Amino acid sequence: MESLLKQELDSCLIKQAGHSGGGCISQGQSYDTDKGRVFVKINHKAEARRMFLGEMASLEAILQTETVAAPKPIKVIDQPGGGALLVMEHLDMKGMIRYSAKLGEQLADLHLHNLRIREKVTKDQGTIGKGSGQTDVQYMDKFGFHIVTCCGYLPLVNEWQEDWVTFYARQRIQRQLDMLEQSSGDREARELWSQLQLKIPDLFDGVEVVPALLHGDLWGGNVAETDAGPVIFDPASFYGHSEFELAIAGMFGGFSGSFYSAYHAKIPKSPGFERRQKLYQLFHYLNHWNHFGGGYRGSSLSIMRSLVK
Repeated sequence: MESLLKQELDSCLIKQAGHSGGGCISQGQSYDTDKGRVFVKINHKAEARRMFLGEMASLEAILQTETVAAPKPIKVIDQPGGGALLVMEHLDMKGMIRYSAKLGEQLADLHLHNLRIREKVTKDQGTIGKGSGQTDVQYMDKFGFHIVTCCGYLPLVNEWQEDWVTFYARQRIQRQLDMLEQSSGDREARELWSQLQLKIPDLFDGVEVVPALLHGDLWGGNVAETDAGPVIFDPASFYGHSEFELAIAGMFGGFSGSFYSAYHAKIPKSPGFERRQKLYQLFHYLNHWNHFGGGYRGSSLSIMRSLVK
């Protein structure tokens, strides 16, 4: 490992720093180099390069908004024996204690970033002497992402769509159910989905969905803080509905009331928010079902039953 990192990072010094971590998908280790401390994520799966390239692009996109802190990615490296590494800057992170409200504010700013670009572009186009094409920012008017990202180790379909309902139904829920069909062929899930997909448009009646850059997998294990403020990491980004971000946050806890209050002070709840949260949680339950097995079947079917009523 050390020799590979020395070569790929063009470093004379590579020494384990003692900071390690990881979850059910990847492991991690910090190293001291002659260019500073880095954190290296390690995954031995054949799909690791694709997964890490998506994470690197997600981190870069989040950092470009200058709204919320995230580790700066450095390089994706192939391992000779299979798998890949993702090298990023090392941040001295600890559990979220002091900055929950600030995280809520900054996450809202991340979600509002693309809308604010649209507002700026519209204003610039209405200014004499600065017509179309002369603005220095670009509004993203579609849903998706420019690269495959992975929520866990399973790839997301991020092909661009102009309509959010179409994107979410086809490229999030249908994709998960297609994978379940291949692995288990669950008849009840298939029948419930045939009913639910007809009802999804009604959940968005009167709601304008502006594409927002999302972290994509924002549960309590993917947020932390440094002495400077909150940090988010392990993203699976795409442009989607801002409400989607809060779904997994509400499933597994880890976020205080001050986080939600600060977030909704900037992005108030729209009518139908609670039912759409169930719809968005459905993706995560199905994704967990595909990752970890039938223990998540009951929760997935329960949500589908409640939404088709």
